[in-house]
Amino acid sequence: MSKDQYLEDMMLFKVLKGIKKLTVILFVLTFIFSSSTLVLILYLQAQPLPKTTITQTSFIYSNNGEVIDDLHDGESREYVSLNIVPEHLVNATIAIEDRKFYQHMGIDIIRIGGAAIQNLKYQAKVQGASTITQQLARGLYLSLEKTWERKIKEAIFALQIELQYSKDDILEMYLNQTYYGHGAYGVQLAAKTFYDKDIAELSLAEASMLAGVPKGPTYYSPLVDFEKAKARQWQVLLAMTEEGYITQSEAKQAYEEKLVFKSREKKIYTANAPYFKDYIISELRSVYGLSEEQIYQGGLKIYTTLDLEIQKAAEETLLKHLPKDRQLQAALVSIEPNTGFIKAMVGGRDYTESQFNRVIHAKRQPGSSFKPIIYLAALEKGIDPLTLFKSEPTAFVFGNQTYQPSNFGDRYANREIDMRYAITHSDNIYATHLIQEITPEAGVEMAKRLGITSELQPYPSLALGTMEVTPLEMTTAYTTIANSGKKVEPTSILKIEDGYGNILYEKKEIEQVEEATPAATFVLTYLMEGVFEPGGTGQSVANVLKRPVAGKTGTTDTDSWLIGFTPQLVTTVWNGYDKGTLINDLDALVTKDIWAEYMEMAHKGLAPQLFAVPETGVTSAYVCSDTHLLANTSCPTPRLEAFVDGTAPTEFCTDHIPNEETPIDNANQLQNNPSLWNRFKNWWN
Repeated sequence: MSKDQYLEDMMLFKVLKGIKKLTVILFVLTFIFSSSTLVLILYLQAQPLPKTTITQTSFIYSNNGEVIDDLHDGESREYVSLNIVPEHLVNATIAIEDRKFYQHMGIDIIRIGGAAIQNLKYQAKVQGASTITQQLARGLYLSLEKTWERKIKEAIFALQIELQYSKDDILEMYLNQTYYGHGAYGVQLAAKTFYDKDIAELSLAEASMLAGVPKGPTYYSPLVDFEKAKARQWQVLLAMTEEGYITQSEAKQAYEEKLVFKSREKKIYTANAPYFKDYIISELRSVYGLSEEQIYQGGLKIYTTLDLEIQKAAEETLLKHLPKDRQLQAALVSIEPNTGFIKAMVGGRDYTESQFNRVIHAKRQPGSSFKPIIYLAALEKGIDPLTLFKSEPTAFVFGNQTYQPSNFGDRYANREIDMRYAITHSDNIYATHLIQEITPEAGVEMAKRLGITSELQPYPSLALGTMEVTPLEMTTAYTTIANSGKKVEPTSILKIEDGYGNILYEKKEIEQVEEATPAATFVLTYLMEGVFEPGGTGQSVANVLKRPVAGKTGTTDTDSWLIGFTPQLVTTVWNGYDKGTLINDLDALVTKDIWAEYMEMAHKGLAPQLFAVPETGVTSAYVCSDTHLLANTSCPTPRLEAFVDGTAPTEFCTDHIPNEETPIDNANQLQNNPSLWNRFKNWWN
């Protein structure tokens, strides 16, 4: 072998040896890289992503599904599933934001390289390279600061998201997370903000305009700069054409379509019943144990008992009648007697000035509106409506103390009066006699049974409503009376769903507990109808009322009440001043005007109903108004009265000699009394 040949062979050997060594090195490096990549992938897949949620706006609904108000912590968002987002909006978003979304693993290396070249070429950031997944990672876990550390974290989180979620899940989260300007987060609220439509209703033209907004919500919003928004829309349509999602003809047609935008002055959701909304939030916390995060970020759907039409009537009536020249406050609450459903709630004259809900939190003296509770206790103890006490200035002794109440305006009948007269004319002396007869302790017990939860002292003055209670408590008590003695708890929430449609709570049954006898509550109701008849404390509004109503007024130096009911609705109206300023006669009249006008509006479309007479336990009879005995045909002022069985009089009046031998037939008069039928016809008309 020649020297040259040897050198040539040695050179070839060295080259082959070098190639072999390089091959081994490359293999080792490839193995290390592949192994490292696999380990990294497995590690990232196993590592939990930072705890975060896409916050959702919660909604409070009325009894017919109308939105009362929305609850959020600054990011207003309605989460929607991808399957209801129009395909053209999905395609538009992918075409303009991330064309290779379904091909990459969260990071588009080629796009990053292309963006870097363009940015170097123009010595400025003219092109971004973030994928949809990276944008989602940034929105969920990172700030918007422009640092290399943030970029690296963004890439890592994007890889983790791709490893732990499907592409459709990522796209759904992105569309719900993205900010579209004007306080709208997510495509659903964006559609309502721009077009006053649900997302599923958007056309190609509307969707292509919307898809272009996230790049610069304040720059490309059609509500801010329509020309820039149109230019951006055309870019979106061209991108869709290049990707084959639409034809050039469809793009041109969509671009030329005239878009109608929602007025910026028009609110997406009008806030209604603010005092009731606050009450609902309080109930969600205290009764159902929901956290602030769940309430304001959890996308709850809270279905309530509120009737928005009745609520509007309540608010309008208060606004109409409350005097403008003084800060007379008011509270109104209505409850359906057979269910306990709260139908309307107004906690003050102006929520913007005071958020204090007087229906729930204002403890005030109810005055004479408390008396029916004492009368009911008396009726249950066998005291009948014809029981007489003298109406005159009287000093009552209890224990070693003396109590001397007075009637309003120091007006007394100065004769013996019965329960009907006492209720109708709100006689304080009679009520005090009665509570002494049954004991104050019995009055406290009845109040607790009916639904009063505030502390009450067993004093004779309890009969005159000197212990402080809230309007809601008093309404609960009257609701029990109106519901034939069956107590139902006030109810405001019927169902709560979370952001994914899971039912957290649903009211299935209405629990009714008999706390008073149907017979006694009916007799009391029959007596309380007299409050709105001639001579009654509510007669000034009798002409407004076109249906049977029962109730009781109550007046103290600082408070004016009217609580009453029909078979369909119980309503309390309170007027007074927050700081205990004395009220005047006009303030008391305002209470009655509000109550009567509101009740008629609240019953619009409902046929008048008579109060149902219990099948057993009640006896009716005509009695002589002078002697309080069974009336005969010659008694000048007979009246029909109702009694709990066993308490009706058994003797006939002998002061008025009958013209005929036969007395008035007293059997079943309450059901068949022609005068009642005539009254019903008058109410109907």
